[in-house]
Amino acid sequence: METTSGWSRYAAFIGLDVHKETIAVALALPGRDEPQYRGEIKHEPKALKRWLERLNDEFGGTLLLFCYEAGPCGYGLYRQLTEAGHNCQVVAPSLIPKKPGERIKTDRRDALKLARLLRAGDLTAVWVPGTEQEAMRDLTRARDDMKSQEGKARQQLNAFVLRHGHHWPRGKTRWTETHFNWLESIRFEQPWLQIVLQEYIDAVKAATQRVADLTDQLLRALPGWSLAPVVDALVALRGIDKLAATVLLAELGDISRFDSPKQLMAYLGLVPSEHSTGARRRQGAITLTGNGHARRMLVECAWSYRFPAHQTMHLKRKAKDASEAAKAIAWRAQKRLCDRYRQLSQAGKNIKLVCVAIARELVGFIWDIVRHEMPRVQIAPAGR
Repeated sequence: METTSGWSRYAAFIGLDVHKETIAVALALPGRDEPQYRGEIKHEPKALKRWLERLNDEFGGTLLLFCYEAGPCGYGLYRQLTEAGHNCQVVAPSLIPKKPGERIKTDRRDALKLARLLRAGDLTAVWVPGTEQEAMRDLTRARDDMKSQEGKARQQLNAFVLRHGHHWPRGKTRWTETHFNWLESIRFEQPWLQIVLQEYIDAVKAATQRVADLTDQLLRALPGWSLAPVVDALVALRGIDKLAATVLLAELGDISRFDSPKQLMAYLGLVPSEHSTGARRRQGAITLTGNGHARRMLVECAWSYRFPAHQTMHLKRKAKDASEAAKAIAWRAQKRLCDRYRQLSQAGKNIKLVCVAIARELVGFIWDIVRHEMPRVQIAPAGR
């Protein structure tokens, strides 16, 4: 991450308040003068290109630093600015300093504020994925969305059937061929209720098929991904299969950019919140900041450590493509985390809290494996 020590090489600091159709522009020159508002431009590649040409003429082609808030418009603007030879920061909106008395918000004010804070070095930039990384992340998130839709469709079908006095026997597996045959055998007096039931059943089957299609597409895309070797290394860990490893790496990218496991744990929101003063120290629930997709996947993976450590044939088979270093780290992780789970659960801790604690420690072993594997992997720059 660039620091303010290199700010002297920039001829201007430009804050952009980005919207779907327009971009409000403010420019701050080096020094202490107030930023200048430069109006709005269309949020279109051609309009942006013409505007950049005018800026290059104004500043003699010197290096400029741009910034805008991370949001729904994505990273297309970032890539166009960096391809034009300038530097750009996509900043975290939640970490932008805000005065308690600020009650007026306009595009003009937002752009001026961004330019002023950028020049002062008070903004926090987020990590920008490359196009390949972003595509894989979109694929994993699309599968996650379809999985949520599948769960909702199943819940709606179960609720409808139960509301009309039918329920599947406890202890039997749902969503099998036998279960669907039972659902389709239900009969109602009113013919339109039969139509409603069939529509609910079809919705569940369609959602399940979409999940299966996206899962298949993800696994077929995986061998061509630049981080595929790291995925093979991570599956050596107990509880992490190719799908989980792909989700984690798609969301987090190059994990080795974190200097320590503690930084990664904090980034994922798995560290306790704290409100301490003087001699009193008070810790609360985890912060839940950062990437929720990766955090949820880690907690799901952590449940597998509730059983004793053991080198099963299943673990050996799924780790066949992992390096020896990754296998050694995975075995250390299994011994440590299984023992840790047993200690915490025997101490009377809530099982859900225990799994969160295991997930936090699992992050450290993931970081260690990635640190060993990343030197062998080439990742495309974010701006390309």
